[in-house]
Amino acid sequence: MIVTRFAPSPNGSLHLGHAYSAITAHDLAREAGGRFLLRIEDIDGARSRPELADEFRRDLEWLGLEWDEVPAQSTRLASYEAAAARLVDMGLLYPCTCTRAEIEALAPRIGAQGAIYPGTCKGLAHDPARPAAWRLDLAAAMDRAGPLTWDDALAGTQAVDPREFGDVVLVRKDAPASYHLAATLDDAADGVTLVTRGMDLFHASHVHRMLQELLGLPVPGWHHHELLLDESGQKLAKTRGSGERGFGLAARRMAGEDGRALADRLRTGEMPSGIGLSQCLHSET
Repeated sequence: MIVTRFAPSPNGSLHLGHAYSAITAHDLAREAGGRFLLRIEDIDGARSRPELADEFRRDLEWLGLEWDEVPAQSTRLASYEAAAARLVDMGLLYPCTCTRAEIEALAPRIGAQGAIYPGTCKGLAHDPARPAAWRLDLAAAMDRAGPLTWDDALAGTQAVDPREFGDVVLVRKDAPASYHLAATLDDAADGVTLVTRGMDLFHASHVHRMLQELLGLPVPGWHHHELLLDESGQKLAKTRGSGERGFGLAARRMAGEDGRALADRLRTGEMPSGIGLSQCLHSET
């Protein structure tokens, strides 16, 4: 049975891009007689606002979607800690006390997802009194995992190559897990069989597939869909205030717009004014 999920973080209001993603995941599951899950990713420290979870539920109901809700991330901290401990025991994590400013000052190599950490703290003695993130020793992890692939419904079979991330953070200084570790563990725990999300997270799937191999987790399929773009050609994003501008779902809902009609327009590719779609990725087999 196909199981998809929509997993928003309550650190800002949802926007039209979230609606498109939720509708895509919902419809793929429903058309196959499967399940569509809602999971609240609420471990983003002080940025998480519990009241937004109820707003999200109202938004999804307004769009005409039905879902099964699974436990929020804040209830799963023990699983993140246990997985990180396993990776430490395997010799695949190391503590890092570098700040973002310190990393940028080193003029690091830039990858698809930004600055690639140059491994400054790898092999150094660590003072337990200093706050540290825990990074994946990518070279050691790739050696241990061996050659891997993952399958995207739109882009085809991909050879795992997470080098665009370098030694990615799996346990943050200010949170019990990074997105990479938490989402990978949660999808396995929830029985997700098709990870449906935007193209901006395409490259992250290389990291997630490797974590699945290292931790002995089931391997889902992936479906990375187009992104909604604003009038300037940039993707809609909470960090750019898209949820509070004219693209916000709550504002449109409270203004009396028909959410089901909006969902139907998004399904057929009829974008609201000022919105465009990015292009799908081609196969990288």
